[in-house]
Amino acid sequence: MSDVSGDTLQDWINEMTAFIKSVDNKHLLTVGLEGFYGPNSPKRLTVNPERWASELGSDFVRNSDSPNIDFASVHIYPDHWFHDKGFEEKLKFVVKWMLSHIEDGDKELKKPVLFTEFGLSNLNKDYDPSQRDRFYRTIFDIIYKSAKRRRSGAGTLMWQFLIQGMERFNDDFGIVPWEQGSIQRLMMEHSCRLGRVTGRHLLQDNKSIDMCSQRP
Repeated sequence: MSDVSGDTLQDWINEMTAFIKSVDNKHLLTVGLEGFYGPNSPKRLTVNPERWASELGSDFVRNSDSPNIDFASVHIYPDHWFHDKGFEEKLKFVVKWMLSHIEDGDKELKKPVLFTEFGLSNLNKDYDPSQRDRFYRTIFDIIYKSAKRRRSGAGTLMWQFLIQGMERFNDDFGIVPWEQGSIQRLMMEHSCRLGRVTGRHLLQDNKSIDMCSQRP
């Protein structure tokens, strides 16, 4: 943040990714930032949630374009980025945010784009559990449409997935799928749709099976 130009962070990314790849070039590497646009992407600044996002010294396109970065990663936390917008406005932002980054992956980066953290806080003053269904559905649908068209939008990792015994790690985004049937169905449906598009299968007992042969 002390260098709004982004040069300091970019130099660090280039140095560290080169070092990591020199040690291990068999694993995919990404940056892991929020995905905000900086001064090197002036045409994209209006996509940022607010002006402050462009003054943090990071830039999605420039950072992700580093030669040792294998795929671009983006986060989606509108309720942390906005404090004066309602749910419907946040949902509209999500669509614009995702489509912008997918387009960058297609046209600028020529790399897959994964939305590697996203969630909707249950501490919002207007929160209702049904909002999470719509929030996740919107994100999953955009990724599915991108994957179906063989575009760069390639996958999602929600924050955060919890199982029994992990309660102390929970925050206002935590999801225990089997305690929330609608979310579990959305996750399964999303995985199944992507599985059909990519032709990928799960392995069970050393046998390849259709990941959607058993529906929840």
